[in-house]
Amino acid sequence: MKRLLLTAITYLVYSFTISIILLTIYITYSNPEVTLSNISWVRVMKNAILPTGIAVIIITIFIARSWLFEWKIAAIEAEKLKSENLASQYQSLKDQLNPHFLFNSLNVLSNLVYESADKSAEFIQQLSRIYRYVLDVQDEELISLEMEIDFALNYLSLQKIRFEQSLEFHIDVFESKNWSIPPLSLQLLLENAIKHNVTSETKPLKIWIGIEDQKLVVKNNIQPKLNKEANSGIGLNNITKRYNLLSETSPEITQTEKEFIVKLPLLKVSK
Repeated sequence: MKRLLLTAITYLVYSFTISIILLTIYITYSNPEVTLSNISWVRVMKNAILPTGIAVIIITIFIARSWLFEWKIAAIEAEKLKSENLASQYQSLKDQLNPHFLFNSLNVLSNLVYESADKSAEFIQQLSRIYRYVLDVQDEELISLEMEIDFALNYLSLQKIRFEQSLEFHIDVFESKNWSIPPLSLQLLLENAIKHNVTSETKPLKIWIGIEDQKLVVKNNIQPKLNKEANSGIGLNNITKRYNLLSETSPEITQTEKEFIVKLPLLKVSK
């Protein structure tokens, strides 16, 4: 706006000055009796108002057109930079998931090796199938709820190899209705539940997955470990940031005396 105002004032002064010069030249040449010493400058300035006004109107139209065109280009470039920045942020968040998942799985495997060779072999086979899914969805912003539920089932089955009867889970999702969620969101929630709670035959960890009010709900009973593991902060923080980049909704996190509950908004992919 400052630029537009300054340009308009500059052209106003310029037009008025040129109008006076041209009128002076015309008057002195058309009337030999009139000279610069006896010319009526007040009359010249009055006569200069009309051509100055016309010139200013024409110039203003061109200035406004040029300004609006440049503003449109600047707005498009700003939006493009914003989109690229959001895409970069989202990709950075997704890049956290792959090594995070692999690192935790290898930690579990290293413990199983000393417990049972058969369990280790079964774990590796199941892990290879799950990791294939991780690689397949790493470039996706959203994944179908059906695929994510299938992955969660495989992931929990993988953990069953490790914990056996110490882990109980129920998945009550019978109809996906074309819903989508950010990939590996369920895996992060399930991993957090297992990581931060006691899982034993006397105190089994119970996990429930279902749908309530167009939200995917993940619940687990709370039985915190005495020696808490270091929290990397990737899980819930990662999910929340990805939702903020993809939509105007955010996960709901609730903790009661007995349960830890996370509700993930189900998203529709526009066609």
